[in-house]
Amino acid sequence: MRRAKRALPPVAVVLVLALGVPLAGCGSESGSRGENATSAGKESGATMDMQEAAEQSDAMLDAVLEGIDPDVQWAHGPTTTRACGVTRRRTVMTVVSPERRQTFLDRAENFWLKNGYRIKAVNKDEKFPAVYAVTRSGFGVSVSFRGKGQAFLEADSPCVKESKVAAPTAEPNGPAYEDVYPLPRPNVRSDFWSGKGG
Repeated sequence: MRRAKRALPPVAVVLVLALGVPLAGCGSESGSRGENATSAGKESGATMDMQEAAEQSDAMLDAVLEGIDPDVQWAHGPTTTRACGVTRRRTVMTVVSPERRQTFLDRAENFWLKNGYRIKAVNKDEKFPAVYAVTRSGFGVSVSFRGKGQAFLEADSPCVKESKVAAPTAEPNGPAYEDVYPLPRPNVRSDFWSGKGG
């Protein structure tokens, strides 16, 4: 069953459109890093700190989840910081069948292409496929399938100023699983995503 398309929140639209096509970032070991350690803020002469980078990462993740139709249920994954950047994560709680995984990745990839991201790499592995993209401002984003076919979304900031990082403010569209780690495996059935495809 398909849902009506929802409009992106204005802030997410502005942030997504402002991010554009790639340069680079610190990235993480996940493979969604950019090629150079250019700060997102340096391009415009601004200085971004880790909290601001985390908020921008959240907006990017919100936007791509809005762009995946039909909806999937998700929960926040752990936030991690490194010497010069921050990574935000979302964990998909909807069961995505093997037959639907490529469709899921295609919808994320198409959303990113339409919004000026550059696709950096595509992993066509049958069991653990993934797609990685980068933005002009140095953020790396990815969608990957891992154990038990669970989908994970990550956004890695480029190098930014060190600061404290607050928890994400976006409300998950299902259980929050606060203080639960690791999160449960996918446990929500979808007529579309959990089906056989065709």
